[in-house]
Amino acid sequence: MILYFSATGNCKYVSSRIASATGQEAVSIVDCIRQGEYSFSDDSIGIVSPTYFWGLPSIVKEFLEKAAFNMDYLYFISTYGTTPGASGYAAGQAIHGRTIDAFYSVRMADTWTPIFDLSTPKKAAVFTKATEAQIDSVICRISERRANRHMSPRVPVFLAETISLPIYDKSARRTAHFHVEDSCIGCGLCAKKCPVQAIEMQASKPVWVKDKCVMCLGCLHRCPKFAIQYGRNTKKHGQYTNPNVKL
Repeated sequence: MILYFSATGNCKYVSSRIASATGQEAVSIVDCIRQGEYSFSDDSIGIVSPTYFWGLPSIVKEFLEKAAFNMDYLYFISTYGTTPGASGYAAGQAIHGRTIDAFYSVRMADTWTPIFDLSTPKKAAVFTKATEAQIDSVICRISERRANRHMSPRVPVFLAETISLPIYDKSARRTAHFHVEDSCIGCGLCAKKCPVQAIEMQASKPVWVKDKCVMCLGCLHRCPKFAIQYGRNTKKHGQYTNPNVKL
């Protein structure tokens, strides 16, 4: 079993590649949460998560804190744009009653477009030159049940805990940063797909009804009219969804 969180398709793609190679099932963490499913048993279990601010998305952290795992081999994979930071350590701290046997990382397009520019395929490709080879390597190591103590590259835990993660929790996750442009057609896709139901449609327009969300930017990247923006830079930095999977 492979459990993944994916807002723009990167982690879903990694999970689907592993599932196809190993004959396992890939399951969305969001679906598990909505169904109240937190107990998992299998021969091996993988957790695939994006890196947010050198750590875990809030929804993944909260899920792992509640989950119970029963398996012979437990591995964690972090997708990242610049570094997986201390995400492996955070996953290990969140899981109770079981240590993680192996940590892996895969570099993919960094969809945090308040900073990173994905406005052209060429700019997105800068992140993905080694993606397929890294996934192939992960599949090989998983198949051989290899073990290790941490992923590479990484940053010191104290830097993540004192610098980046407080920014994520106290500032970046605040939904006040979003705004909707006039090009919105009121399709409601953003509200339907928001993993924490932070968006409601009011008068055919999305309204953020929670002060904080996961800040996955799935609403921005999947909007058919690119009408949702976050701060000042996302409009010029473009949208991105993984071209290999359907969301």
